Amino acid sequence: MEPPLFVFLQRYLEENLPRYLHMLETMVGINSFTANPDGVNHLGQVTANLFAQLEFEAEYVPAENGAYGRHLILTRPGHTDKTIGLVSHLDTVFPPEEEARNDFHWRPEGARIYGPGTVDIKGGTALIYMMLDALRMEAPEEFAAANWMILLDAAEEAIANDFGDLCRERLAGALACLVFEGGHKQDNTFQLVRARKGMAICRIEVTGRAAHAGSSHEQGANAILQLADIITRLADLTDYDRQVTVNVGVVSGGTVTNRVPHQAVARLEMRAFDDQVYAEILAKIREMTKLATVRSAADGFPCQVSLIIEQETKPWPKNEATDRLLAIWQGAAERLNLRVEPEERGGLSDGNNTWYTVPTLDGLGVAGGNSHCSERSEDGTKDQEYCVVSSFVPKAVLNATAVLDLLADE
Repeated sequence: MEPPLFVFLQRYLEENLPRYLHMLETMVGINSFTANPDGVNHLGQVTANLFAQLEFEAEYVPAENGAYGRHLILTRPGHTDKTIGLVSHLDTVFPPEEEARNDFHWRPEGARIYGPGTVDIKGGTALIYMMLDALRMEAPEEFAAANWMILLDAAEEAIANDFGDLCRERLAGALACLVFEGGHKQDNTFQLVRARKGMAICRIEVTGRAAHAGSSHEQGANAILQLADIITRLADLTDYDRQVTVNVGVVSGGTVTNRVPHQAVARLEMRAFDDQVYAEILAKIREMTKLATVRSAADGFPCQVSLIIEQETKPWPKNEATDRLLAIWQGAAERLNLRVEPEERGGLSDGNNTWYTVPTLDGLGVAGGNSHCSERSEDGTKDQEYCVVSSFVPKAVLNATAVLDLLADE
């Protein structure tokens, strides 16, 4: 009796794992900090060359913001109308000087490999390659039939929404958009992401009235005091039971101590899962512009408050299309003696910009930890980003098996 296909997929992937890890080491060795467009573009070229081995053609699309690198689209047409989108990103959050300062580089250590992007998200790009390479060798007919499109964001860490526009345009009518952000693994259980919070980044500006702090203090309207009142009210909007957070992360104001400050600024972010909660809290933040609780003692001159929404990404809520994909992955996992459980994450991904036009599933990358962390300490209280080597093959087998089920089901 012929063994099931996943046996051959696993065997091929295990035999070639050293080759895949070498590919990942090459990618990790390229600094691709979002604000380093030359490094991002270099990684894009290296990635395109790697996937050319699987007969993918490369297209480079300049990011809308000229300070960023080029988005990369890799395509391999098939002979059916079945399209699968695979999403990753090229950029990381680590400036080159930070990597050097913290001696943060490719470093295998036991069951882990440390390095910038090992889990977020160069490890995910490597997993895409593994899955497609295994399908090409062990399921050549299915591989040749599908239209494969790999989309790599040049500025995901900066939440560049123009890439979302690109994904929606290119993946119109696709069976799925599969996002290869890192996925959690515990024993034989993998967690896949089916929902993410939305986020609004806001800037609050307060204008008061300056005055001499000693001789005419009563003439002043203290912008910092007004902002302090607003910050307290903003903090009160956080409600863990409703899964909404408001975080004031940056504050500035005033110039010298002998002057009543006439200006103060705060930047904050709000996150929520539910569309209605998101809209409600954002409306309450807007209401802060009506506050005038700090006034001049001399004549009642009020501080004035303005709000700028600098960036906005709507929530990705639980939905039927994503849950259908999740069920396919859960069915594949059962046959592999694995388990798949759903996860809802507070962080954003490119999936926030695709789920409402094409069925989207996330967390399909490798397991690891400490994303966005480059520091480490002798006492272990700080540790660097890493991927777990033992997660590569089973996750690639799971994804390949589920993708085949998806293609056969349509």
